[in-house]
Formats: sequence, C-alpha cells, structure tokens
Amino acid sequence: MTPLSIAYLGPPGTYTEQAALNYADWLQRKHSCDPPILKPEPTIAQTVLALAQGNVSLAVVPVENSLEGGVSLTLDSLWKIEDLKVYQAFILPINHMFITQTTDFSQIVAVYSHPQPLGQCQDWLSATVPQAQLIPTSSTAEALKYVMDQRQVGAIASERAAWLHQLPIQARSIQDHPDNCTKFWVLTRQKDCPLQSPGIATHTSLAFSVDQNIPGALLSPLRVFAQRQINLSRIESRPAKTALGDYVFFVDAEIGEETALFQEALQDLYRSTNVLKVLGSYNLVSFARL
Repeated sequence: MTPLSIAYLGPPGTYTEQAALNYADWLQRKHSCDPPILKPEPTIAQTVLALAQGNVSLAVVPVENSLEGGVSLTLDSLWKIEDLKVYQAFILPINHMFITQTTDFSQIVAVYSHPQPLGQCQDWLSATVPQAQLIPTSSTAEALKYVMDQRQVGAIASERAAWLHQLPIQARSIQDHPDNCTKFWVLTRQKDCPLQSPGIATHTSLAFSVDQNIPGALLSPLRVFAQRQINLSRIESRPAKTALGDYVFFVDAEIGEETALFQEALQDLYRSTNVLKVLGSYNLVSFARL
C-alpha cells in the first residue's frame, strides 16, 4: 500500500509541521498504516492547491487561533477552490519561544515571525522589546534565517524550529495567554478520500454569501440554525474579493451533516443564501501541548 502524503505549511520547524507530525503519528496508530510522508509547501494557498491538484493525499492547515481568530488564507483558499472537504479537525495548545543569539534584549532592533505569532505575543513584545520593529514572514521557521545571520534580531518560533536550526531559546512561553491554542483542519478531496470515515461527526463547517444591502440578509440564514436550536461555535466574515461590501460568511455548526435535522436546515439555507458551500463534516481531536 502506498503511504499517505500530507502537505503542510513549511519549511520544517513550523507549527503546522508539528501539527502534521502529531496527526501523522495519530493516523498511523489508529489505522495501522505506514508512516505518512510529509511534504512542505511555501504558503497556505500552495498547501491547499497541492491537494486540489492531486499531488498529495491530505493537507493540514491552520484555521483558527484562540487569540487571533481565523486564518484568512485558509478560509479564502477553501472558498475559492472546489472539490475539497474538511475530513477532521484537531486542536493544539501552542507555546511560543523567543529565539535570538543575544541575551541583551535592549540590543534587539527587529523581531521576525509569521503574523499570527506576532499578534499572539503582543503584550510580551511591548514589555520586553518595545524598541524592536515587528516584521512578518511567511512562516515561523522562515523567520529563523534572520536570526542565523544577525545577532541583533529575534524570532518567535517553536522549540522544534530552534532545535532544527541549532539556535538558542532566550525566553519560553511568551504568548499573551497560557491557554493559547490553534485549530487545524485535515483536508481531503471530495471524490477520492484515501481514509475511511472518521466516525460520527460532531461539527459541520459551511461558507455562504448573501444579497448585499438587503435588510435581514444575514439574519435569514442564521435564523435557520436558531429555529432548530443548532449551536454555532464560530461565525466569521471575509471579503468576497468581488466588490466593496461583499462578504463571505464562515460558520461552524455543532451538528453532523448526515443528521435529518441538518439536512432539513440545509434546504432552507440554499433558499436564503446566494452561494452555499458545505466545507465538511467532522469530529474534533485534541493533542498534547507542543
């Protein structure tokens, strides 16, 4: 049997790689399969595209952080690309490390990291390195190349990333809240999922657009859930990238897609939205702190 392949946001050392490693280990134990092959991609969009093009079996992408909210690149990619679905979701508590070659934080002129960790560590950064410029990078692992070349800069990344690059950690757990965690989605293709059903689904994610500037346009689809007492654990809007004022709404409903109640709600949702996409029905798995 050909091993599964999993695309993730690279390079090695990112939090998404840690998530993919954890998921690959869990998958191997649960399904008694060969160790999956992990394939890094330079961006979230290219991670999703690698799956859509059939280059990998699965993709692991971050979708929501407890401090910074939704990951826009993941949501935008799933709205744009057809024939993909959310197969499973898992939550990972995450610890951020401050990595630099100097112990004198007053010398640091810049801090590099992915925009999400920079936002998740605002309090620590403001108190400890207020003089430093915060510079976003495409991934936390990419940020470390600047620390390798310069002594007066720092990076926020994982412990594994510091170990891979042989760089010193000068401060640990610098996130603004100790219960910082990120939810990841495991994506697969609609038509040829390589895995059996993950079990009874507890959540279903949807995305939809509504008529612009019509009173009650958003209320109408939300009422579909409220009338049936279906709880929404998340609702978020993203620009539709068509015209100013056009939005796409992403919701997570605490109900499985196969239930009669959801199927009934789905028929009403089609009537109260312009475009409706069921992104997937799945259950949640929690992994240990990274």
